[in-house]
Amino acid sequence: MVNKFFYIKGGCETYYFALKKLLEDNGHTVIDFSMQDEKNFDSEYSEYFVKNADYSGGGSPLEKLRIAKNIVYSGEAKKKFEQLVKKSKPDIVHLQNFQHQISPSILDVIKKYNIPTVYTAHDLKMICLNYKLMHHGKICEDCKDGKLRHCFKNKCVKESSAKSFINTVEGVVHRKRKSYDCIRTIITPSEFYRQKFIEFGVEPERLVHIPNFFEGVPRKINTRDDSESYYLYFGRLSEEKGVPTLVKAVGKDIPLYIVGTGPVEPELKKYISDNNLDNIKMLGFRSGQELYDLVGNAKAVVLPSEWYENGPYSAIEALSMSRPIIGADIGGIPELIKGNGFLFESGNAEDLRKRIIDLDNLNSDDYSKMKKASFDLYEREYTPRAYYDKLIKIYEKVK
Repeated sequence: MVNKFFYIKGGCETYYFALKKLLEDNGHTVIDFSMQDEKNFDSEYSEYFVKNADYSGGGSPLEKLRIAKNIVYSGEAKKKFEQLVKKSKPDIVHLQNFQHQISPSILDVIKKYNIPTVYTAHDLKMICLNYKLMHHGKICEDCKDGKLRHCFKNKCVKESSAKSFINTVEGVVHRKRKSYDCIRTIITPSEFYRQKFIEFGVEPERLVHIPNFFEGVPRKINTRDDSESYYLYFGRLSEEKGVPTLVKAVGKDIPLYIVGTGPVEPELKKYISDNNLDNIKMLGFRSGQELYDLVGNAKAVVLPSEWYENGPYSAIEALSMSRPIIGADIGGIPELIKGNGFLFESGNAEDLRKRIIDLDNLNSDDYSKMKKASFDLYEREYTPRAYYDKLIKIYEKVK
């Protein structure tokens, strides 16, 4: 299994390590390939990991040139991956997030040894060079016409001409080399992503939708004094996640807890302070039992995304704890709300506020039914066993 980070950085890594455990618990040997980092978990294969690459900026002009080259094609990754393949002789390669820090150069090794390969599309990188089908705060599908130059023209990558140019070159190079053709099956955690890939020209027979899974909460949820009195957002604090819209929606009277960190955190804190929003608590990063308790005691979890969300782990975690969900009608979010919450128009603070009030006004019986619907949906679609059974069929098919 390949993933560029080997520590819990986000939802993709949560999935990676959960899947690694699930496969190993069922008797499979998982061979890791990733990037070196001081935060990494232990792996017996770490000697094959590529050197750490920090793309946050800085460094000499020569270092920036080296980084740009590696984004397009990393010779180091190709060499080390081939060494690992020759030593371990894998039956299957399962790719997670590998672009940039590892690069598609490893796909040449897969082609050379004709290894059956599966790719879980945690994002939209295969059809959008900046991963998100979004730039400058707006949804964008310009590249649906097949012309990758839109990335450079629109400055899609961090609003930078230089970074957008590098990503454009990467896309053009690997399209001409047909690098991704070696991937036999692409798993999308949402049906929305499967349909979007088809719209952008990916062959339908290569695509299969399997919802992500969550192991379930291993500990008891401790009842808090403020149980079911507050709404909760937990996740990355970034523009596309719609948290500023959520803050506007709750106004001064709806209790909201915000868990997480990210680039819009200073902006949110300033807005809350300037407007004396004492009903909003920004709790920063939380994990483990503390996070379980916060989620498990929330009145509902809110997903206010304003981009094409896939199958967010925060939602699946909420389902496993019988929490209702109020979610934006965008991306894969509607697939997570089936009688267990409400949808609202993405980006519309007034509509979001109405849905929160609707949930607040439920009588105890209807609210209990909504909580049960969340857990029933989790047990029906998002358990490890359900996922394993579907995944093994894919592995057998590609072999």
